[in-house]
Amino acid sequence: MTERLDGPAAPPAKIAGGPSAGPAETPRTRRRLGPSPAVAIAFLLPAALLLGVWVVYPIVYSIFRSLFDASGSGFVGLGNYATIFSDQGMLVTIRNNLIWVVVAPIVVTTIGLIFAVLTERIKWATAFKLIVFMPMAVSLMAAGVIFRLVYEESPDKGLANAVLTTVHDTFSSSKGYPEARPRGGDDSPVTEQNGAVVTKEPAQAGRPVLIPIVGVKPQTMPSNAQPARAPSGDGLAGTVWFDFTQGGGGQSGAVDPTEKGLPGITVEAVQNGKVAGTATTADDGTFRFDGLPAGSYVVRLPESNFQASYGGLTWLGQTLITPAIIGAFVWVWAGFAMVLIAAGLAAIPRDALEAARIDGATEWQVFRRITVPLLSPVLLVVFVTMIINTLKVFDLVYIIAPASVQPQSNVVALEMWRVSFGGGNNQGLGSALAVFLLILVLPFMIMNIRRFRREDT
Repeated sequence: MTERLDGPAAPPAKIAGGPSAGPAETPRTRRRLGPSPAVAIAFLLPAALLLGVWVVYPIVYSIFRSLFDASGSGFVGLGNYATIFSDQGMLVTIRNNLIWVVVAPIVVTTIGLIFAVLTERIKWATAFKLIVFMPMAVSLMAAGVIFRLVYEESPDKGLANAVLTTVHDTFSSSKGYPEARPRGGDDSPVTEQNGAVVTKEPAQAGRPVLIPIVGVKPQTMPSNAQPARAPSGDGLAGTVWFDFTQGGGGQSGAVDPTEKGLPGITVEAVQNGKVAGTATTADDGTFRFDGLPAGSYVVRLPESNFQASYGGLTWLGQTLITPAIIGAFVWVWAGFAMVLIAAGLAAIPRDALEAARIDGATEWQVFRRITVPLLSPVLLVVFVTMIINTLKVFDLVYIIAPASVQPQSNVVALEMWRVSFGGGNNQGLGSALAVFLLILVLPFMIMNIRRFRREDT
């Protein structure tokens, strides 16, 4: 018999040693990758319950509670939200938050970038990073206590003003004697004129100029003050001293052995309305003008001698309280920014940097055109994280700002607590502030989440 050419094709012959055809794969026999849905739900359910209890329920309840009055019994609709944007104190709070959002993240990111770049060029980079990062180990409340002491107005207590006064006194030798005044009376050789002390009669070389001063407080008397003495030698010279003998006695207008000179006072020799020479009193109150032409001069103690000595800045006053608290925030978070940026800096290909240097680019050009663009994803992470942290700032403002200036330094998070639990007892308005703060934070959180998803794909 011959095989039909138009018939059905015969099944292929089984190759010896080849794999045998198994049974057809069905959904029932297909093996599952990963755990079953029941196991996944069992593991996710506790976390979902906690998320609902700690996050979802508070958000929903805060939105609901913000629609009622302080007692929770009267429905006010959007009245609490209208109060946020109409009350003057609330507007100051929102303004302060805008200052925080604009200033603090930029400063923290910039300082972190500078520190990260510098640590690549110093030998003790590890120690430097440890010192800068150390504030992160301190709670914000403890940092607030630290900076409350740093910003004390008295230079004897506050570090900030101690540094400022030290720098100022380095370049200014004048000492302040507030409330000091010349000895009065017709027999006094000096008088007060527009806040300055001037001699009544013109002075000449060879005739000592005596300038008695009273009203010097014990706390303003310098520790280096020595017993006053009359000047010696030729030239125009004199003595400025505290004309007061403790316990009584002594002669008015005369230098007594128990009376002290006033050091550090600026003395001017004036002729025809112009200052011809300047001198400074020594520890015993004596002064001398060198190189003055012969003639008569009016000796004058300028008004600046009788002003209070420089004591620094009022950091905790209404003007500087917000910048002062931002400074504490930068101190805490600069180390965090430095570590993240340093990690991104270590991942930059060195070939690109070296190629730019070989092509003749300066270090600034390398930094600006290569380093910063390659670090932009990390810088964005740090910047957005700092924005979220500034919107939630609470501890530093509450601890550092005195009660008298807290209205000028208030922020939304602190106002939310103060209105709800800090004496206001208006949880309706406090809930509205909480929802308002959530609305401010949400865009930045969504931005971070989208960026993370883009990086994972």
